[in-house]
Amino acid sequence: MNTKNYLSPTKRYKLLISAVHSVYRLISSTFELKDLFPRLARLLCQIFNACGCEIVLFDSTSRYSVFRCEVGERKKYISDKKKRIIDRLEKNIAKRPAVVRNAELLAVPLICEDSGGVIIVKRKNEPAPFESFDQEVLMTLAEQVIVAIRNLQLVGEQQKIILGSIKSLVTLLDMRVPQEYAHSPYFRRLVMSIAQQMHLDPKQIESLKYASLLHDAGKIDIPPEILSKTSKLTPREYKIVKRHPARGAQILRSFQILKPVIPIIMHHHEKYDGTGYPSRLKKGQIPEGARVMAVADAFEAMVYGRPYRERKDILSAVREIKKKSGTQFDPRVVEAFLRVVKKIDTKKYLQRNE
Repeated sequence: MNTKNYLSPTKRYKLLISAVHSVYRLISSTFELKDLFPRLARLLCQIFNACGCEIVLFDSTSRYSVFRCEVGERKKYISDKKKRIIDRLEKNIAKRPAVVRNAELLAVPLICEDSGGVIIVKRKNEPAPFESFDQEVLMTLAEQVIVAIRNLQLVGEQQKIILGSIKSLVTLLDMRVPQEYAHSPYFRRLVMSIAQQMHLDPKQIESLKYASLLHDAGKIDIPPEILSKTSKLTPREYKIVKRHPARGAQILRSFQILKPVIPIIMHHHEKYDGTGYPSRLKKGQIPEGARVMAVADAFEAMVYGRPYRERKDILSAVREIKKKSGTQFDPRVVEAFLRVVKKIDTKKYLQRNE
């Protein structure tokens, strides 16, 4: 931000509002520190006409950094490893949080509840030195960043609690459901890879992460003799099996945070042509996450087999997925799956217990 002494108060106010709005939009659309900090650092370089920006978070002792992002004209460095602070400026700010400003550098401390950090912007060969207005702007933006960091930390803590509850449910399900119905350790990775290949937004990908663990939760109510049956199911038995998506959704409804996951679980057995269950939805009526899950689930069912069906080799399973593109599966999801499956280490994928 080229701030000159001759700028009127009105122009300075507009610059401040513009900067605050830009940072707010960035913060409100980013859900992880590792994504937020590089984008924020580049935005601050633009706002302050800087050649580089560093954002560092300290641990509670202020002797170690726990997250570091450095962005420059030709570099980007990100680390979430705990490292001792060796930079003199960072050490000083960690010990005694205070603003540091000279012609080519502006450093503003980040003061959180139980830890701290610093934002540093740098200029090189810039005729306009950092001045008091730059300092005021960065201090204002730092307050936004502190709130964003705390919110993301709270979300992270909440996710750990949720993941713990989910793992408990999965463990219970694994004890109840025959091993032949269990998914490989790579199933979640396959689901996530398809979603990323389709460029789904972070919230959708997060929901798919949870859904990949819980989509068969409703099978806990299916009698074991039906799940382990090696012959064709009777119409009555098949009717019981088809209840598991709705039952899974019902089990998880008490978890408010899992609300976006429920449509995926409820509809991952729908078919693109409208012949699936439980609601016979078709095409765009089927939640996008459920369409992703349908392809991944079918692929695993084929390569690992089921008590009533022999397993296929990976090549045959891929051919079957391609064959049913546009009927059972969303063609767009199939295209993403085909790109992902080329990168699969087939030997590892087929080792269920690895």
